Amino acid sequence: NKAWQKEEAKVAEGHLGDPRRGRQTFRRYVEEKWLPHHVVEPTTREKYSYYLDAHILPEFGPMRMIDILPEHVREWITKMEAKGASTWTIQYCKYSILNSIFTTATLEDRVITFHPSRGVRTPTVPSTPRQIITPEQFDAIYQALPDADTRLLIETAVESGLRWGELTELRVRDLEIGTRILTVSRKVIEVNRKFQPEGKRFTVKEYPKDKEYRRLKLSVQLVQKISAHVTSEGLGRDDLLFARRRAPVQVRQVRVIPDPATLGL
Repeated sequence: NKAWQKEEAKVAEGHLGDPRRGRQTFRRYVEEKWLPHHVVEPTTREKYSYYLDAHILPEFGPMRMIDILPEHVREWITKMEAKGASTWTIQYCKYSILNSIFTTATLEDRVITFHPSRGVRTPTVPSTPRQIITPEQFDAIYQALPDADTRLLIETAVESGLRWGELTELRVRDLEIGTRILTVSRKVIEVNRKFQPEGKRFTVKEYPKDKEYRRLKLSVQLVQKISAHVTSEGLGRDDLLFARRRAPVQVRQVRVIPDPATLGL
């Protein structure tokens, strides 16, 4: 009776699973259980891996999951500050990575029953004002651009506010010339090949960063420039608006040099 009452109490408190699972090291849990099966974008997985190797695993890796307490997290934050890590880096490691690991281990995998990093505070990140260039500075940069295609790329970026991955994946079909409506439906991302299932450097995602399509209206002047660009380059509906296109190969005429022995003939 005492045995089943004790187990029922654990169930009521949410303490399920084998307590021996908490004896595995932090490194083993992260590298074998959490990271391989954590559903994130390839770029996020790449970022997690870099920050884990650089800042988190050296501190918590050898420790057992059940031995990690809030005091250890606070000590880690102090060490991060001492070695010169930025406040943004500390907050990203703590809130985006460490909290996610312990939340999964506590609520989903039942590896531990206590969340050691919840409630632990980090240094405050001060908000800094944006530095906006003057029209004169922009004009100097604009005039220094190498060609008209690059200037059109910059004009489109300034007017639309698109992110770089969305801008470079724009195709002719995304712009309705008549209504001047631009549809943002894709983005391209660059990821280290080892974090890509197919081993490619670039991957096109069939949705923008916010995971929802956006539609915006461009000015008459910009649409006319884009339309002229499409016509001059002979672009099809599926072609990229902005791309590094190879210059046409110049075919040189071969000039035959006469044989000096027969030149007089």
